[in-house]
Amino acid sequence: MSYLLPHLRSGYAVDQSILSEEDRVVIIRFGHDWEPNCMQMDEVLAGVADQIKNFACIYLVDISEVPDFNTMYELYDPCTIMFFFRNKHIMIDLGTGNNNKINWPMTDKQEFIDIVEVIYRGARKGRGLVVSPKDYSTKYRY
Repeated sequence: MSYLLPHLRSGYAVDQSILSEEDRVVIIRFGHDWEPNCMQMDEVLAGVADQIKNFACIYLVDISEVPDFNTMYELYDPCTIMFFFRNKHIMIDLGTGNNNKINWPMTDKQEFIDIVEVIYRGARKGRGLVVSPKDYSTKYRY
């Protein structure tokens, strides 16, 4: 499903996409198109893209094609989602301890839309850290 979403092919393109958006959240999926977790996440992203187009835009970045951000954003996971608003990285408290990004594939489209809405509302108020509507600390019950 990654062919349905715009790809950013250089570090400059990534920077410009973050800088150019004034009124919408920029969602960037870092990973590989061939990676199973990214395929699962891309399906969710493509499914919600039309519903969130008024307050968010989605881009995909291949971390081997554009390695510029791998150390800066600690992109060591197979699939990573990060959020930006008005040239600022927006952190989200998911209850996992890592507030910088979502690093697992989400399967529920409505759950993802809810997270993006919370990020948009918080970012518009000037918050750099927002709290997720759902606590993911017990995502995997052992």
